[in-house]
Amino acid sequence: MKVKIVMLLAGLLLFSCKSPEARRPVTQKSGSYINEAVERNRKIVAEEEAQIQRIIKNDSTREYISSPNGFWYFYNVKDTTSTKTPQFGDVVEFDYSLQTLDGQNIYTDEEITPRTYTMDKEQLFSGLRQGLKIMKEGETVTFLFPSHKAFGYYGDKKRIGKDVPVISKVTLMNISEETEENNNQNN
Repeated sequence: MKVKIVMLLAGLLLFSCKSPEARRPVTQKSGSYINEAVERNRKIVAEEEAQIQRIIKNDSTREYISSPNGFWYFYNVKDTTSTKTPQFGDVVEFDYSLQTLDGQNIYTDEEITPRTYTMDKEQLFSGLRQGLKIMKEGETVTFLFPSHKAFGYYGDKKRIGKDVPVISKVTLMNISEETEENNNQNN
């Protein structure tokens, strides 16, 4: 009897120590949807960049600069004496407007009004955030942003639809270091 109990306990121990097996999914999906989305986005980017390159090619009056961040720009007003550009935490006051690539106004600078922004601590579309970092106080720069650097797939849910590249004319009026007062206003 003891031998049967010992064998039963040994059998239970042997089978209860089995590690759990991974469950397999009922259906397996391929990466085709992701691959299709990537390919669709590549086509959109290529089309937008071709539009921007046509604008640049047809405008021989300005010197366009290609940013390593994926947008193009030219200076309307350039400061050649100052070296100060906004850094992380600086508070900048700027004015800007937004247009489609064919020059239709989306938002005028009067509609947006001067804007105060704490560098990299508040929300701002990525192209404009990166563009402000290259500007100096008093400069006016016109940026050509592909949609992925502007409002992307979702737009702004008001006047800018999905995948709309934009032209933005930006004037940087003031750069100041972040103060306690500004810090308290942002919180």
